[in-house]
Formats: sequence, C-alpha cells, structure tokens
Amino acid sequence: MQQFLTGCSCFYPWSVAADLKPAYLIGGTDRPKVDRALERLRGRFDADAVERLRASEASGEEVVASCNAMGLFASGGRLIAVDGVESWKAADVAAVAAYLKAPSPDTTLALVAGEIKKDSALAKAVAAVGDLLLWDVPQKTLPSWVLEQFKLHGVSADIDACRLLIELVGEDLYELASEVDKIATWAGAGATITDHEIEELVAPRAEASGFALTDAWGQRDIASVLKASETLMERSGDPRSKSIPILVGQLTNHVARVKTCQQFESQGISAKEAATQMKRHPFYVGKLYTQARNFSAEELRNVTIRLAELDFALKGGSRIANDLELERALIDITARREPAGRNA
Repeated sequence: MQQFLTGCSCFYPWSVAADLKPAYLIGGTDRPKVDRALERLRGRFDADAVERLRASEASGEEVVASCNAMGLFASGGRLIAVDGVESWKAADVAAVAAYLKAPSPDTTLALVAGEIKKDSALAKAVAAVGDLLLWDVPQKTLPSWVLEQFKLHGVSADIDACRLLIELVGEDLYELASEVDKIATWAGAGATITDHEIEELVAPRAEASGFALTDAWGQRDIASVLKASETLMERSGDPRSKSIPILVGQLTNHVARVKTCQQFESQGISAKEAATQMKRHPFYVGKLYTQARNFSAEELRNVTIRLAELDFALKGGSRIANDLELERALIDITARREPAGRNA
C-alpha cells in the first residue's frame, strides 16, 4: 500500500507490528523528518545487517547486487539504505525497478531522496511493492512546521515566535530544528516560547539570513557591507559565479521591502500594521522602517537602478570581474551622497 505523507504526521509504517515491506522511498524537503524516519527503520535491524550506500558512488545494478547478496549477520533480515537516489539516471532506475518485481525476501531496500515526484518512475516502482514516505514543507507553511518541532519537544510556542525564529535563522530546516532543540532544552517541557525568548536566545545567522549585510547597508556602513558580503560568499560554499547573483537577489528583495515600508510610513501606517499587511514579523518590519529613514525616496530609487545595472553586468554586460562589479555596486548603494551644488 502506498503511503504519501505531507504535513505534520509522524506516522511510520514500521512503528506497528506489521512486517516490513521490500522497499521504501523516503524523501522530500523536510530533511529532519526524513532523517528520523530512516533512523527508525534502521532501528529495526541489527547494526551488522545495515549497509549504507550513496547513489553518486553506487549504480542501480550495484545496489541490486547488494540486495541479492547473502549477509553473514542477516538472520533478522538486512537493510540496504541508498542516499541521494534523485541523482540516478534512467538505467539505474530501470535496474532497481526490475529487481523490485522479484525482491529478495530477506532484504529491505530504503531509497533516500531529496526532492522527488511521487509520479516518477522510481516512485512508481517502489509504490508497487512498498511505501512512499515523502514529506515536503512549502515556504508558506514554514512557521507551522517550526511550531510542530516545538510540540515534538513538549514545548508550546506562538506563531509569531516561530516567524521570528525564521527571520533570525533563515529557512534551512536543519538550522531551524537545531535552534528549536536548543530553545526547548533550555525552556523545559511544558514551557511556552514567545517573541521575548526568541530575541533573548537566538542570534541572527549571517550565513543564513543575511542580516549582517542588510543591517550594514541600512546603517550605510560601507566597511561592514563589504565584510558581510565576503563572509556570506565564503560561508555559502558555492562558487562566486553562483553566490554573487544569489547575494544580489537577496539584497534587491530587501531594498524593495525597505521602499515599501518607506511608502507605508509616508501614509501614516505603523510598523505593526505594515507587518500584518506584509505577513512579516514586527521585529523584522521594525528594522525595515529604521533603515528606510536612512534613505530618501530618490536614493532608494537610485539603489534599485544600481542593483539592476549590477544584475545586467553579472549576466555578461561587463568585462569587469564579477567580484569587482559587486564591490563597486555595494559602495555606490551604501555611501552617503552630498546634495548637488554643496562644496566638499
């Protein structure tokens, strides 16, 4: 029977007394839940009866060979777990699909994937004899996901606190789960987490949220802007050709939100009211309001234009190295300009 799971359910088919299926496909964007599911499955086998493979190193045929091999310590069955199967080619999937038509009775095959569609060839092959356990976390439901993590630790939290945690830490689920674990351990079972605890216990993650960069820009601190941009790119682990456009995109989106807040304030709309309209945490919107006051409307228009020019340059519109183009643009959008006609 196929099990396709999304949302907050913590059900696993092997948590009951039923026999294990020949195969499971475990995956989705909710990586902490995927990890927990795999750990529960591994707990059903002796440590010597578990073999862990990577799809990047083992082909479909090699995985099939492992499944058919006789284990020396497999009296209670064997588990073959393969990570990263979304990277497999058609030939690899075909080999595994053929094996699943007559799987080894003493072996359970666990295929672990990142994002994978439930109607893919691999998913269909697994569903015919086993279970699909796929958990995804859409961005719009991320606060609810954080709330669920607190509940798993026996701790309550209001939704605003969850949103603030996301603003400070970023959207990486491993990072969020780690912070929830730390906060819940500190608070203890039965506690209630609010904005106050989040503000006191969680430091903004420069590598995740970009707060260091946007804060420095909002304060018009050129040295800190250049330092923060370099730190973000170093910590991303990506080549500059990828990390620079991502950084520019994040900064462009942030400037657009600052412009929106500047317009809201000119209309007499408070930061709290704006937070409701923008569906952002008041803590973050308050920072946007503060930054908007450091720029005139004309300056923000010029910043937007300069970032668009930078985007064009990065896409082949300039012969200058991308690093230099970025540095020049960051200085231009951060520096204070003397009004025309004023003597230096």
